[in-house]
Amino acid sequence: MNSTNERKLAAQATALGKSASADALGELVQLTHSQSPLVRRLAASALGKLAEIVPATAAVHALHPLLQDAHPQVRQYSAKALGAFGAAAKETLPDLRDLYKNPVEKPYVKRSVLTAGKTIRTAVEIAERSVVHLCRRCGVKLEHDEYIRSQKAFQRPFCDHCFDEVFLDRRNFETKVELQKKIRTPDGTWVQSDGERRICTILHAENLSYRYDERFRILNGYAIRPDFYLPELDIYIEYWGMNTADYKIGMLKKQKLYQQQGKKLISLYPKDKPQMRECLLEKLEKLK
Repeated sequence: MNSTNERKLAAQATALGKSASADALGELVQLTHSQSPLVRRLAASALGKLAEIVPATAAVHALHPLLQDAHPQVRQYSAKALGAFGAAAKETLPDLRDLYKNPVEKPYVKRSVLTAGKTIRTAVEIAERSVVHLCRRCGVKLEHDEYIRSQKAFQRPFCDHCFDEVFLDRRNFETKVELQKKIRTPDGTWVQSDGERRICTILHAENLSYRYDERFRILNGYAIRPDFYLPELDIYIEYWGMNTADYKIGMLKKQKLYQQQGKKLISLYPKDKPQMRECLLEKLEKLK
């Protein structure tokens, strides 16, 4: 880019930042893609100045990639601008954190990143505290600390009283499940049914490492306990061994969850037991 054109675009970015107009957003977004580091820096600065005027989501999406810009001053001013958008820039916090931890990053960039990160986190906390959360079980209004505690533990909002009850219910459920594991497989795993025993035996014979009945989080807000997970192949195996109405409803919900997340699932049933090895290995081969 020649110097004349660069000065022209730089002056344009500066003027847009002073315009106090929401209509400036489109042009500024385009200028963030300029070949000139000076123009990109001034465009980022201008977006920060218009933080209370332009749509926050679009501005943040334009600024976010600039945190990876090759020029340190562009990174510095994009961080400053993101700080001006507060809670709307929450999605950028991981990248700001990485930028701050980068041992070769310029000190002046780190100072701007640190300030922006603190500003955004404070804004997020204020926004979260202003939201009214109700206990999922009893409907009582939650204190902020109750909400944070229950979300961390269960990904569900519970008051302290219901939290304790849910915790006990789940602990009792876990104990009940463990007590149902009365069948031992050749590799020493305790399982709940003959169908699961056969699957364990096949996996062990094929030298396929697996995790049995462990909790995994495959969707934000949801946790599942697959019968088997093959970590080396990233494949889940479920043995659907019951035929009750409630069991089938749960089975369909679980299968839908796997499908929504694009997980590789092998479903096996009691009817497969006579040819369990052939059935399992055939389905494994298709998913590899």
